[in-house]
Amino acid sequence: MHKAGFVNIVGNPNVGKSTLMNQLVGERISIATFKAQTTRHRIMGIVNTDDMQIVFSDTPGVLKPNYKLQESMLAFSESALVDADVLLYVTDVVENPEKNLDFLEKVQKMTIPVILLINKIDELSGQAGNSGNSGEAGENGKSSQQLLGDIVAKWHALLPNAEILPISAKNKFGTDILLKRIKELLPESPAFFDKDQLTDKPARFFVSEIIREKILLYYDKEIPYSVEVVVERFKEDEKKIHINAVIYVERDSQKGIIIGHQGVALKKVSTEARKTLEKFFDKHIYLEVFVKVDKDWRSSQRELDNFGYNPE
Repeated sequence: MHKAGFVNIVGNPNVGKSTLMNQLVGERISIATFKAQTTRHRIMGIVNTDDMQIVFSDTPGVLKPNYKLQESMLAFSESALVDADVLLYVTDVVENPEKNLDFLEKVQKMTIPVILLINKIDELSGQAGNSGNSGEAGENGKSSQQLLGDIVAKWHALLPNAEILPISAKNKFGTDILLKRIKELLPESPAFFDKDQLTDKPARFFVSEIIREKILLYYDKEIPYSVEVVVERFKEDEKKIHINAVIYVERDSQKGIIIGHQGVALKKVSTEARKTLEKFFDKHIYLEVFVKVDKDWRSSQRELDNFGYNPE
C-alpha cells in the first residue's frame, strides 16, 4: 500500500508557516525570517519514503490586499483551499483568533481533514511570567498550561471540526506527531512526483529567493517589500555556477538605498547571498547583481505576470 497526497499550509502572516514547512521537509525550501509577508509564492516541498509521498505547499500569509501583488499573494493562499487532501491551518499563541474571519469562514466549510496548529508554544512560559515551569502560575495568575487551554478553547469554537495540535516548529516540538497523523490521513495513491524530487520550483527560483531573503534581513521599512529579484543568467558546470541577477525596485531613491554609499550595501547583500547559495548548491558561485527601476511594478498586472505571480 502506498499513500500520497497534498498537504497545504495556510494561515496569517508571521505565524511560522515557512519554518514549519522547512522542518517537515527537512530542507531549506522557504524563506523564514522575522518579518511578515516573507513568502510571496506557493512553494511545494516533497517528502518521500518507500510507502508515502507528502506534497507540502507553503503559502503567503493571509491578508487584506492593498495592491495587486498582495491580491496575487492572497489568491495563492485561497488556491490552497481547493486542491488539498489535508489542510494545516497555522496560528500562534499571540494571534487574535478572529483575525481575517473571511478566510477562516472558508476553512470552516471545508470537508477535508483540517489540523489547526498552535505554533510557538515555547513562548507561553514568558507570557505566564514564570521561568518555564508549565505548571507554575505567573504574575497574570495563569500557568502556561492554562493559557494554552484558553487558546485551544477559542480556536475550537471557531473551527469545531478541526484537530488541534500545539507545536513549536522552531524547536521541532510536535512535528513528529504531526507527520504521523498526516500519514494516517493521506489517501492511498501512487506518487505524484519522482521519488528523488524535492520541490516543484526550478533552481533559478531559489537563487532569487535567497537574494530576496538577504534584502529582507539587511534593509528596513518598505524597501524589502518593493523589491523583486529576477535571475537573467544561470550557467552551471560540474564545479561552479555563474549567475546574473537583477534586483528590481519601484523608485530611483530605492535603487540608491539598495546600492548604498559606494556600493557597500549591495556588496554586502551579494556576498551573503553567494555564501548561502554555495551551501545550497554545494558548488562555487560567481554572482553578479544589478539594480534596476521598474516603476510601480507591484501594482501592474502585466509586470506581476512577467514575474510569475499568477496563481492559475
